[in-house]
Amino acid sequence: MGPIPTFLGKLTELFLSGNDLSGSIPESIGRLAALTALSLYGNKLSGTIPDSIGQLSKLQFLDVSSNRLIGSIPVSIGQLSKLSSLDVSYNSLEGEIYESHFANLSMLKEFNVASNIKMTLNFSREWLPPFQLRDIDLSSCKIGNGFPQWLQNQRKLHRLVLSNTAISGPLPTWLRKMPIIPFMDLSHNNLSGPLTNLPNGVANVDDEDFFEQVLYLQNNTFNESIPRSLCKRTDLVYLDLSKNRLTGEIPKCFKNLQNLAFLRLSSNGLSGIIPSFIGHFSKLGSLNLNDNNFSGELPAELWNLSELCVLDLGDNAFCGNIPEWIGEKIKSLRVFRLHKNNFTGGIPRSLCTNIDLQILDVAHNSLTGTIPHCLGELQGMRDGHYYGIGFSESTEEGLVQVMKGSSLEYTNTWYYVNNIDLSSNKFVGEIPVELTTLSELVGLNLANNHLSGGIPEDIGNMKALNSLDLSGNELGGMIPPSIAALTFLSYLNLSNNNLSGQIPTGNQLQTLIDPSIYTGNKDLCGPPLPKNCSNPDDPTITPNKKYEAAHEPNKVWFYVDIICGYATGFWGVIVVLMLKKQWRHKLFMFAEEYVDKIHVAIMVRVNKMRIGRGAI
Repeated sequence: MGPIPTFLGKLTELFLSGNDLSGSIPESIGRLAALTALSLYGNKLSGTIPDSIGQLSKLQFLDVSSNRLIGSIPVSIGQLSKLSSLDVSYNSLEGEIYESHFANLSMLKEFNVASNIKMTLNFSREWLPPFQLRDIDLSSCKIGNGFPQWLQNQRKLHRLVLSNTAISGPLPTWLRKMPIIPFMDLSHNNLSGPLTNLPNGVANVDDEDFFEQVLYLQNNTFNESIPRSLCKRTDLVYLDLSKNRLTGEIPKCFKNLQNLAFLRLSSNGLSGIIPSFIGHFSKLGSLNLNDNNFSGELPAELWNLSELCVLDLGDNAFCGNIPEWIGEKIKSLRVFRLHKNNFTGGIPRSLCTNIDLQILDVAHNSLTGTIPHCLGELQGMRDGHYYGIGFSESTEEGLVQVMKGSSLEYTNTWYYVNNIDLSSNKFVGEIPVELTTLSELVGLNLANNHLSGGIPEDIGNMKALNSLDLSGNELGGMIPPSIAALTFLSYLNLSNNNLSGQIPTGNQLQTLIDPSIYTGNKDLCGPPLPKNCSNPDDPTITPNKKYEAAHEPNKVWFYVDIICGYATGFWGVIVVLMLKKQWRHKLFMFAEEYVDKIHVAIMVRVNKMRIGRGAI
């Protein structure tokens, strides 16, 4: 911690990376004339890069990345004639980089200025750089004058990253004659036209080549079909062509790409069936064909993909049953998404054997039957454990999930999401109580089915639940009080069911005050609905009042019986006395004697009181 010492002697190498250093890089750094390597990566350094750094005439390696540096890159860096690696990425540098910054950098092989979003590279189209770069990363900077023309001079590139640099237009024709670049990222720009001008020359491969074989072209406006020239990239491990305007079918020659671990063709206009040869990509860990026009049934050959972690076929026109081999043969599945297709039949029980499954999305199909109880055995939704899948750091999954009533796209954070979406199908029966054991489940969507029975009493055990949608079913009974224990719940929809009784209150439910959550349940009452549960005519009154209301007729007959008995006894005595003269005479004699006794007792008591007063 603390600042960089100003007196460091005659050092030749200075590595202070990851030491929580603060303050600025001292101007006196230029006095270390013998320095050949300076690494200040991963600290909290602020201020500017001092001009004196250009005095380090022997410097070969300079890394000040991942700090808090501001200002511009000093032009004096262009005097470091022995510099081979320059990394100023992940700071807050700004301004422009001109040709003069590279005036004497003939030895430069690695240049990284990534994620300095206020930095602009402004070179003339005729500029010929003095170096031959091997690794260049300009991502999230701004590149002026379109696709960099000076790159056609760089014949030894192994890694080229120009993502999110605001370049537009078609790929230049000279790029086709460039050697194949093993790691090439042109994603998140506005590049257009066909892909026929991708580098197609003999690749530069040597013993120092440790880069992954990557081609990222996602988030552009490339059109036409996938060129057959891509089939020459048999070295490719990661191929992402998603979010473009590509059409046609997957080329048959793609069967040559046996090293693919990541194939993402989503969000295009591709059509046809899934070629059976994809089932022979034994290293494939992620297959994303979602949001296209693919059709047909799933080829049986896919069961060979034993390493598959992500299978996203959503938003297409696939049909048929979900095959049993999904669970029997593929044991490593983490994401299974068939959202919005034409699948029929039920959910195969074998799917429950994928204990690491954390996203199950088969919404908007025509699936039938009951929800398998064994889904409660999905360990990935209970323990919340996460195992790295081994994809490249720059891999974007782009996984779309309906959460909180909206479609959300998860990129590099999808592996923290645990979600089950079975909505808009034809499922029947009750909600399996086993689902309530999925304590790490974040989203549960069972809306728009034909589910009956009640909401499981133990739903409050799903402590991580953030989004719950059970709307559009035939659920009845009362809302379980345990639902108030869902302290992370921020979206709830129970509308259009047959629920009854008072809406529970407390905890997080107090913040969910939108009445539409409960509409379409005519027997529900209590806030936030305007219907008051205290109304005695209300069929949803409390159980005690229901009991009283149910026994109200019995009380009426009870009082009728009392009145009838009293009347019968009274008039029975009167009638007897009128008909029996002897009984009437004895009754009157008894009454007269009893009244005389009372009169005598009262008079005796009064005389005693008078005698007592006279004595006083």
